[in-house]
Amino acid sequence: MNRVVKEKTKMIRKSKKNKGEIMSKNTMIRGTVLLTSAIFISKFLGMIYTIPFETLVGAAGGKLYGLAYGPYTIFISLSTIGIPSAVSKFIAKYNSLGDYQTSRYMYKLALRLMAITGIVAFTILFFGANLLARIYIPENSEGITVADVAMVIRMVSFALLIIPPMGITRGFFQGHQSMGPTAISQVIEQIVRVAFLLISVYVVINVFGGTITTAVGFATFSTFIGAVASALILIWYWNNRKRHLDVYVEQQQVKRTTLSTRELFSELFSYAGPFVFVGLAIPLYQQIDAITFTRTLMNLGYDQAIIDHGFSNINLYGHKLIMIPITLATGTSLAALPTLTKSFVDRDHESLFRQINQSLQIIMLLILPAVIGMSLLANEIWGAFYSINEYIDLNGHLLSWYAPVALFFALFTVTASILQGINQQRFAIYSLLLGLVLKSIFNVPFMHWFGPEGAVIMTGVASLVTVIANLWCIKTAIQFPLKQLIKRSILMGIFCTFMTIAVVIMRYILSFFITYNDGRMANIIILLITVVSGAGVYLWFSYRSTLLEHIIGGRIRFLDRLLKRG
Repeated sequence: MNRVVKEKTKMIRKSKKNKGEIMSKNTMIRGTVLLTSAIFISKFLGMIYTIPFETLVGAAGGKLYGLAYGPYTIFISLSTIGIPSAVSKFIAKYNSLGDYQTSRYMYKLALRLMAITGIVAFTILFFGANLLARIYIPENSEGITVADVAMVIRMVSFALLIIPPMGITRGFFQGHQSMGPTAISQVIEQIVRVAFLLISVYVVINVFGGTITTAVGFATFSTFIGAVASALILIWYWNNRKRHLDVYVEQQQVKRTTLSTRELFSELFSYAGPFVFVGLAIPLYQQIDAITFTRTLMNLGYDQAIIDHGFSNINLYGHKLIMIPITLATGTSLAALPTLTKSFVDRDHESLFRQINQSLQIIMLLILPAVIGMSLLANEIWGAFYSINEYIDLNGHLLSWYAPVALFFALFTVTASILQGINQQRFAIYSLLLGLVLKSIFNVPFMHWFGPEGAVIMTGVASLVTVIANLWCIKTAIQFPLKQLIKRSILMGIFCTFMTIAVVIMRYILSFFITYNDGRMANIIILLITVVSGAGVYLWFSYRSTLLEHIIGGRIRFLDRLLKRG
């Protein structure tokens, strides 16, 4: 009888454990879907607004906006130093130990710290705006003045007062396995920001007859308005959930940790680490262009309009376009990386190599044809997004050079994440510094040799060097074999050649009827036909050669079974 009771008790415990694991897994999946969806919506809105924005303010407005947003991006990263995500990890750890009091204590400490760093960053950027503007704008520059740049930098600096502490609150909720507040606040922030930006710019220019500078000032101030909206959402969530969260703190059964405040901060900073600087790669490259582009091309005698169009292309309008494939592909690739660290810790080299190969090959599979297609159809893409004007050939030419850089940016992001997974994150900092040094030294000479596209070429060279350095480190650190990656990349290159032929032929046939000079709708039609043709050829060869099956795996095998049944 006792034996039967024991077996039943054991079965009940096992059932509860399995149920808990399923609930935990479902929570994780739901949270991942929420955050991924929020990021995608935010990125999409952050890209699509540039279409009407470019129509309203043009190249000069885009250049002015880029000059203000560049230093802001760097300051926001430096002021948070990765603490919001570190708070999430810290709280999740101590919650799992049942020490909710320490979690709440660290949230309050981190909130104060981020409030202080936000105020410091705001003060430096606001009062240093004039100095930064003088660095960006030469004394004899036409059009945009030092005063214009200083004003828009001051307008965007106000967001630094809110975003750092707001990030801590998002991290707090994420640490409690609650992704909703972060996801909803991110989407609301971007919707409010974009709405305020476009409405205010339109009203300033078309209703009040204001200047482009004033309009762009309001556009940058939209970052602060969006942050306020996001903060209000988080405050609402906090007020609604505080009573429930307080129960865990008040009814804590385990003893609170005896670690001092200094030791707690030391642990928190260990989670943040130096890896946050890797996220600054693109903004730092852009800052080198901001300092050297206008000054160098002016000295070479280039017209101010060409300088403005060139800079607004590589710093804002064209940059938003090349970020489309990066956002989609890196999200897909990085999804395979959470298990990488576990494989490394478990010394499961077979799984580790498979996961690294999959992450890198997904990037090559998706972004290589995308950037080649973007280079081939650069004029048509620019015309479809930003319509036609007398500088369409200049902008299309620059975009055709800039598109391949997207592949190197994506590979750097993924290889840097892999280095973090195998405990080699410091090398990602060293490789980034190498790329920045190269960009700093050769950016001006390359513009002397190649003109405006020289800055783009140098960004590509510098980012390629960082990727090669990261791959070398991955190879030597864990003896990772690059043979499969190289072989399949060559195969993808061959398929891209067939794709290129299909696109060129289709565009040639269409040129008897419409060209990129025939307006936005003509460009959309050209893109629909050529992109479908080229993508169809690439995917057909990838599918028939089993390349898709080897890289993506089960999803393609499932599709194959469906096609055979049909």
